[in-house]
Amino acid sequence: MKIELKRIQVRDLVEDYEDNAELGVRAYGGKLDVRPPYQREFVYKDKQRDAVIETLRKKFPLNVMYWAVRDDGTFEVIDGQQRTISVCQYVEGDFSIEIGGHQLAFHNLQSDQQEQILDYELMVYLCEGSDSEKLDWFKTINIAGEKLTDQELRNAVYHGPWVSAAKKYFSKSGCPAYAIASDYMTGSPIRQEYLETAIEWINGGKVDEYMRDHQHDTDANELWLYFKSVIDWVETTFPKKRSQMKSVKWGPLYNKYKNLSLDPVKLEQRVAALMADVDVKSKRGIYEFLLGDEADTKLLEVRVFDERTKLAAYGLQTKEAETAGTSNCPTCAGGGNANATRIYELSEMDADHVTAWSKGGASDLANCEVLCIPHNRSKGNR
Repeated sequence: MKIELKRIQVRDLVEDYEDNAELGVRAYGGKLDVRPPYQREFVYKDKQRDAVIETLRKKFPLNVMYWAVRDDGTFEVIDGQQRTISVCQYVEGDFSIEIGGHQLAFHNLQSDQQEQILDYELMVYLCEGSDSEKLDWFKTINIAGEKLTDQELRNAVYHGPWVSAAKKYFSKSGCPAYAIASDYMTGSPIRQEYLETAIEWINGGKVDEYMRDHQHDTDANELWLYFKSVIDWVETTFPKKRSQMKSVKWGPLYNKYKNLSLDPVKLEQRVAALMADVDVKSKRGIYEFLLGDEADTKLLEVRVFDERTKLAAYGLQTKEAETAGTSNCPTCAGGGNANATRIYELSEMDADHVTAWSKGGASDLANCEVLCIPHNRSKGNR
């Protein structure tokens, strides 16, 4: 790769700056593609953005940037997108910073202060090489101290028309995916988490394989229509929105249960009951639990008996066993075996429900029994 250092004044960088949803972000007289398809969305926080402008105002050195030289003589940003957008937005008047106790936008500055910023020289390395060399460079250099996410790196590796199309649906602030799914998902579209999740859902977690196979597709309609189908199914099946829904992996549930005939009214009654059940610790597991055969109570992390309750049950059973001359494990006592009269230590016993929680048994002392560990482990969901 050929690399050449060039000094570029801010006044030249901001010429013809444009941030367009369709055309992307351009600057430097329209010759600089600030956000190529493989680049992340703007993620700087206000403090970071303001620090860039303060660096210019105080004539401190700003970290060098890297531009790739295209075959047609135009450029694309490899490293420096966040700083470039911060500078351009400030000069355009999109935000203000605190100066001398006042919030001042660029147009509020004195003319000499404006000129000082416009005259500031940025250090830019112009890099010429193959696409693979530029992408490798992009992955290895430091992006303003912000570590790239796995999906941002994938966007770089598999950049092309499909990534550009998919980002319109999944990667912008207020994008279509966020508009319909923000009540059912966590994460940030601009950090590519919505896009990554959608691909995981449609392809069984194999994100790289899906992007590899679709890299040169001209649209991302398959992924978008699938994603819409998932969200439509969730809204229809569980019409009442709850905060716990954001932690559910809806894609795999849709893939498995989408063809079942489900009654939203009955499901909502069960959801409400389980949400109110103090023994259910994992509320997010309720949805998968109800869609299945309601046998896998591990999804709910049903509250186990605490040590105080276990000790109380152990004391009652041991006292009764010693009086009767039998084992304090009810199963051993009634089994006619070698342990029929054995008194177990507390550490040798587990506490469990007499009537299983799934069959209405409560997690209280009245429904607690202690069994020897072998018998408790073989008890199952009786």
